[in-house]
Amino acid sequence: MEKKNNKKPKNYVFNFNLNWFYMIIAIMLVVLYFGNEEGTSTKDVSYNEFQEYVKQGYINKVVGYDDNTVEAFVKPQHVGQVFKSDSNRVSRSPYVTTEAPSRESLGEFLQKQTDENHFDGDVNYKKRTNYLSAIFWQIFPFVLIIGFWIYLSRKWSSGAGGGGVFNVGKSKAQLFEKGSSERVTFKDVAGLAEAKQEVEEIVEFLKQPQKYTELGGKIPKGALLVGPPGTGKTLLAKAVAGEANVPFFSLSGSDFVEMFVGVGASRVRDLFRQAKEKAPCIIFIDEIDAVGRARAKAAAMGGNDERENTLNQLLTEMDGFGSNSGIIILAATNRVDVLDKALLRAGRFDRQIHVDLPDLNERKEVFGVHLRPVKIDETVDIDLLARQTPGFSGADIANVCNEAALIAARHGKKSVGKQDFLDAVDRIIGGLEKKNKITTEEERRSIAIHEAGHASISWLLQYANPLIKVTIVPRGRALGAAWYLPEERQITTQEQMLDEMCATVGGRAAEDLFLGRISTGAMNDLERVTQQAYGMVAYLGMSPKLANLCYYSNQEYNFNRPYSEKTAELIDEEVKRIVNEQYERAKRILDEHREGHAQLTQLLMDKEVIFAEDVERIFGPRPWTSRSAEIIQANVTGGEENTATADDENPSPMISNRSSESADEKDTTEKES
Repeated sequence: MEKKNNKKPKNYVFNFNLNWFYMIIAIMLVVLYFGNEEGTSTKDVSYNEFQEYVKQGYINKVVGYDDNTVEAFVKPQHVGQVFKSDSNRVSRSPYVTTEAPSRESLGEFLQKQTDENHFDGDVNYKKRTNYLSAIFWQIFPFVLIIGFWIYLSRKWSSGAGGGGVFNVGKSKAQLFEKGSSERVTFKDVAGLAEAKQEVEEIVEFLKQPQKYTELGGKIPKGALLVGPPGTGKTLLAKAVAGEANVPFFSLSGSDFVEMFVGVGASRVRDLFRQAKEKAPCIIFIDEIDAVGRARAKAAAMGGNDERENTLNQLLTEMDGFGSNSGIIILAATNRVDVLDKALLRAGRFDRQIHVDLPDLNERKEVFGVHLRPVKIDETVDIDLLARQTPGFSGADIANVCNEAALIAARHGKKSVGKQDFLDAVDRIIGGLEKKNKITTEEERRSIAIHEAGHASISWLLQYANPLIKVTIVPRGRALGAAWYLPEERQITTQEQMLDEMCATVGGRAAEDLFLGRISTGAMNDLERVTQQAYGMVAYLGMSPKLANLCYYSNQEYNFNRPYSEKTAELIDEEVKRIVNEQYERAKRILDEHREGHAQLTQLLMDKEVIFAEDVERIFGPRPWTSRSAEIIQANVTGGEENTATADDENPSPMISNRSSESADEKDTTEKES
């Protein structure tokens, strides 16, 4: 059966532009120049011929120049004798040119011919003028102005994505055609097993739409990728387009926002017009919360009407084109709570795909992808690296691999080893080591007591995060740091949170107990425990006086607290009680283990860096968990790093999360549910 060709013939429309105008003018000038050869008005003759013309009475005016050239104008009735042609084909003022021996000889000759009545015309002497230079200086300014105007007009009408002044309403989307060299597939996306499983169905929609439409189903119009920054949402969207092998429009939500009224809506219309021409295709809008915020919330702050108009146009376009047109919209955000409800309803973004931080096995896969271009040696253990990077996103792991390569190159190595990766994790989490930072002996002892307090409490409490390494070497803006390996758990109990709070205030408790004074080094610790205590009381209902109550509100511009002033006072009292109880608890534990803490402090003063096996040697193994044995075994496999002293150049083998002593340093411990 012969297939019908439904393709409409393309209508080619001639678009006139300035280039055609310039070409027409050039052709006309060339025709006039070469077509005027027979109508010339000048003739170059010898000086003898010139003298003969004067003697015959053909000349009525002579002009002599300072360079001895002569112009002799011919009388109209004698044009035929001089130019040997029809006088009608010669201009109105024909003349001949010649070169005289000198002005004196020319003057004598003309005077003689005048006396003999052969010449009765005028004689003028002039200075030769460079007409080319004169014309140039008269025309050049106009040419320069015209050229500058043409340059500006082209710059305005061009730009990234056609975003100039004349194309301000055009879409700024970057188009990746199918089959391009920058194609990304699911092989380039490590981990994210559940997310990839969901987006694989979108690939099937684009590859075989009839498989679903034949049964009466409708292809989803959009999918929203939700997750923390750096988890691979953009990469996953590119992989969907690469697997489906369809055109891919990529742009950011802020690309729609412009200072001109109506520009955002115009760009939305232009984007969907281009997408319909390329269908089947994918439109990917990164950080869609820049344009998709809830309209009521924006109005509460005197919001931008232009952004609301853009959102309205986006909602219209998503619900306007046919459901089976082959256009699927992918969007990414980490602020799904601020998006407009109309954007999230069924029929627009039909499904939400959660892209979470990778777990242990997924981190192994991510390391495997980012280690492909890195030259590593046999000492690198991917399992060890994955265990030491809890809470790291895919972007963080890529940064670790890159930093390790830079460290190895800085030391002149031919390949990247295990120690380079450990130093890279140290560098990213804790900052750059500053061994030359000037500290007094009293400050070093205060820092050692503080860090030993953290290490002792975390080792002696059941639910505190297991210790990996403690150092009093300044790193970044912190004077000391402790690294832990938190459990990757989905829920956290009240006992676990209290133990972690007790370990966090262990540094301040040690200063108070053993020095009789406190310092500013615990500011970051106090900030963390205060936030955690408020979360327990106000959000998680873990207070006896406010049990089973949650005052959390996700309304972005809600300035009214969902509780009374009396309740606010009660929350403050409960927070103070929880923090003070854990502080006193930490002091009791440290008082019971004074000798162990003193040994740990002295070891820190001597070596500056201690590890989990050093703490176990003093306090003994942790009886309620086997994780300490696993950590210590991992340390033992590190070899010479376990004996690191203050003289070692890179004394940091095992790193996970740190407890910074500076309020400016960011805490990287896991977020509680």
